[in-house]
Amino acid sequence: MRYARMDVEALIQQLTLEEKVQLTAGVGWWHTAAIERLSIPPIRLSDGPNGVRGTHFFDSTPSSCLPCGTALGSTWNTDLIHRLGRLLSDEAHAKGAHVLLGPTVNIQRGPLGGRGFESFSEDPILSGILAGHYVHGVQKNGVSATMKHFACNDMESARMAVDVQVTERALREVYLLPFMIAVEMASPRVFMTAYNKVNGTHAPDNHHLLQDILRDEWKWDGLVVSDWFGTYSTTEAINAGQDLEMPGPTRWRGETLVHAVTSNKVKRSTLDERVRNILKLVKHSIENTSIPPNAPETQLQSEENTRLLREAAAESVVLLKNDKGVLPLDPAKTVAVIGPNADISTYCGGGSASLRAYHTVSPLEGIRDIAKDVSFTKGLYGHRSLPQIGKLLKTVGEQRQGFTLRIYNDPPPSSGPDTRKVLETRILDDSNIWFVDYEHPALEQIWYADIEGVLTPEKTGEWDFGLCVHGTGELFIDGELVVSNVVDQKPGSSFLGCGTVEKTGSRMLEGGKSYNVVVRWGCDKTSDLKVSGVVDFGQGGMRLGGCPRLEPRQALQEAVDLAKSVDQVVLCVGTSGEWESEGQDRANMSLPPGSDDLISAVLQVNPNTVVLIQSGTPVSMPWVDQASTIAQAWFGGNEAGNGIADVLFGAMNPVSHLQSSRSALLTVLVRQTANHHAKTRVRQPQCLELPIRRWTRSVQRRRACRLSLV
Repeated sequence: MRYARMDVEALIQQLTLEEKVQLTAGVGWWHTAAIERLSIPPIRLSDGPNGVRGTHFFDSTPSSCLPCGTALGSTWNTDLIHRLGRLLSDEAHAKGAHVLLGPTVNIQRGPLGGRGFESFSEDPILSGILAGHYVHGVQKNGVSATMKHFACNDMESARMAVDVQVTERALREVYLLPFMIAVEMASPRVFMTAYNKVNGTHAPDNHHLLQDILRDEWKWDGLVVSDWFGTYSTTEAINAGQDLEMPGPTRWRGETLVHAVTSNKVKRSTLDERVRNILKLVKHSIENTSIPPNAPETQLQSEENTRLLREAAAESVVLLKNDKGVLPLDPAKTVAVIGPNADISTYCGGGSASLRAYHTVSPLEGIRDIAKDVSFTKGLYGHRSLPQIGKLLKTVGEQRQGFTLRIYNDPPPSSGPDTRKVLETRILDDSNIWFVDYEHPALEQIWYADIEGVLTPEKTGEWDFGLCVHGTGELFIDGELVVSNVVDQKPGSSFLGCGTVEKTGSRMLEGGKSYNVVVRWGCDKTSDLKVSGVVDFGQGGMRLGGCPRLEPRQALQEAVDLAKSVDQVVLCVGTSGEWESEGQDRANMSLPPGSDDLISAVLQVNPNTVVLIQSGTPVSMPWVDQASTIAQAWFGGNEAGNGIADVLFGAMNPVSHLQSSRSALLTVLVRQTANHHAKTRVRQPQCLELPIRRWTRSVQRRRACRLSLV
């Protein structure tokens, strides 16, 4: 269908009450409603702050992944942020998305927030200026950027229930200031409300935030969208200024809103204003982009984009210490790369900021591309749940990398042959499968899935296997039940807090022998597990992990022996999207268990060691006085490993700055925030209590030339 130029006011007059109400709620996970009678098209929204995922968590189209928010915040480079925004705009066009759900500009009031890595800084001025340049870049080609999460969303524990108590001064000087700066600089077209309450009222129901401040004081005239399932009322949200409920089908609009209008609990003029904001965004999206409604999703990988991502990954690295001049490393000398994060690509955090990248580069791969003589040993595992096993599997028969997924409406038979009708078959290689936006026309309310693949270990030894589910699941190896996660389920952090803790089992495997691996899974409705205070996204998911068992003492000794034998050591430690994710807060600042012992042991035998930390937010460093060289590398996006290697070997000078404070004050702050994350009613600090504000007055102003508002 061809869509003519839209006259918003004329359309408001022509729409029926029911059609107006229809427009105020989404259709499916990622689209607005269409009114074909009046040629009003749908538009598409897509996560997220560090990449454009498209319309699926499940089996999504690959995309560019930028370094995380804290990494970008550390660059203090507005030109780079603008160019990355342009890249996101191009990716949005490729994914058919008119609205990008980013940037995240919440204040990192402490280091334990699960989504802290998404935001730029704990400083509101730095956050706001970088957000403004990000929005400028995204909106250059007509795509609309979304400021989120409005407001005071700095913790994940019980995030739908928590009531953030904050003084008006702290609210305005700290928590709202980055949003206000971005509005002044770049006029973002969309705001997303937070899940939490602010001073007793949920953000989407909060007239003071949405109307008094955002629209009346700041004169902003865009669209306010809920976070997904973050609408809590009909009348209150509409009257407060929340325009669009997402996702669909609606929970709070529909006939309930029609009744609220006809009973005059919501004035028709108020509903018209909500519809006007939606239509203005639709009009802009259709008339100012080349993106047609319901466009196909495509890939946009290019050498130019890869160079930009590598530049961003390198520029975000912060050199914390180089007391003895260990850096830059000499590529002609022998190098040992040691640590749990060395041979994996820690490219993004968890939750809605995660995506399927075109490619990833580990630190080990980046270093091997530059240095001549590189040795590697892991030293220990740093995972929280057992590593995903999907890429180690092969399909039965064809021997393609990955495994076969089959979808059914019927449960598996208790015995005998499986004669169920298969609704759909796919080949996947990601064994963290979230069905949140999976659709099939024949799918029933309760449904099932199997995954099947072949595992051929290189060496004989004990393997550990793990299964997390939102739903129910059982893991079989050659027909033998190894893990059952069906009864006695306990809530865990998987699937944004909706899933279980990992249940594990083990099996001795023979090197070179092939084993049939099968998981039989049932959707969320097959489980009795319910978790309060979290967003229940529905459908369910499963995560299959596995790895050879490491003997800790032997692995540590191998690391020490290797470190002794070389000229230089790069020790790769840190967190990952398992430890830092939407849906959960960190319990403490510690590195994964065993990391500190590994670092201390290696430092004792080779002082020419670079401790390379990849994390989204600060970690504790009890060995800091022992180490002469420390670099903070963050979650670095597609090109993380190459960017790290460029800094380590001197191809890129480390010029970045920390975007959050790290000092002895954090010991007190962590105690405060650990308490904070255990409550459902929390009191935010006064603005002057934020540590970074004690030094930004001098430091930030000296760098004003890089943070120009122009």
